[in-house]
Amino acid sequence: MQRRVVIVVFPGFQLLDMAGPADVFATAALLVRGGYRVEVVAVRAGTVPAGNGVAVTASALGEVAGPIDTLLVAGGMSVPDHLADRELVEGVLRLAGAARRIASVCNGAFLLAEAGLLDHRRATTHWLAAGELRSRYACVEVDADPLYIEDGHVWTSAGVLSGVDLALALVARDHGHEVARDVARGLVVYLHRPGGQSQFSTPMRALTPRSEPLRELQAYIDAHPAADLSVPALALRAGMSERHFSRVFTRQTGLSPGRYVELSRAEAARRLLEVTDHPLDTVARESGLGTAETLYRVFRRHWRVSPGDHRRRFRSRDRGLPSNERSPARDRGLQPNERSSSGDRGLQPKEH
Repeated sequence: MQRRVVIVVFPGFQLLDMAGPADVFATAALLVRGGYRVEVVAVRAGTVPAGNGVAVTASALGEVAGPIDTLLVAGGMSVPDHLADRELVEGVLRLAGAARRIASVCNGAFLLAEAGLLDHRRATTHWLAAGELRSRYACVEVDADPLYIEDGHVWTSAGVLSGVDLALALVARDHGHEVARDVARGLVVYLHRPGGQSQFSTPMRALTPRSEPLRELQAYIDAHPAADLSVPALALRAGMSERHFSRVFTRQTGLSPGRYVELSRAEAARRLLEVTDHPLDTVARESGLGTAETLYRVFRRHWRVSPGDHRRRFRSRDRGLPSNERSPARDRGLQPNERSSSGDRGLQPKEH
């Protein structure tokens, strides 16, 4: 039996908030029996212009009857203009009552909150709108960091393309992670990211430096995680004194050199876990983290899961898992915030 997905849009909605999840569900429908059937609805039937000027055809929200498997509300720059639209808000509330689960992309969370659907729930939205969501709806527990959050039958996601991550998570919940991975590969998007992953990946957390040498150095760090990325080595490569380099790098990127290196190495480790069979100590060494204990601690800090758990969820099961999949840190009783005696070169540089 097909799972019915109803996506709510409005004039000025973000096209990717609708199109991204719709393509995820449509691709999944090609891979599993039954799959999904996507419907787009708005207050009035007909063409609805997105914020970029592209128009989509929608059915009338008021004519939609249940049952609904997944109700998804898009976001967009025009959301604030629609919060006073009682026909839209009450229509969302009515459809939510007929839905097995409810979801929003980006600031579509405001429409869920306006309908009272996020009261006393944990939720996320685009990081730029999180403060306003928190102040406007005191009953909502807003967490601005995760890509998406599941609280009961209500799911919320961060900005724009995180709607693809959310939709992949819903597919994984319905049909398993293998199907979600196949969908991601079919769409040539990044492998399904866990909801606990921060909205701020290394490139997003750091500003692009104004100076060309620092831009080149930033690219070098990302491309060579196992190199000596200590402050002295990076300062020498940049042709600056250590003190001046640390000051200029921090000012132009918004992150200290050590913080940027740790984030870059954490992402390198995540990629290796997802696409290789390397044992954990090899992943740690090739990502520049040095030891499996450091890998475990850094991975828990940034991705909120252990390296082994992440690999089991986000890699193909047709490959054999390495025999030392268990976390050495966990096995030896280490906590994620404990310091390792080695493997931190470049992670905690001395700041002047």
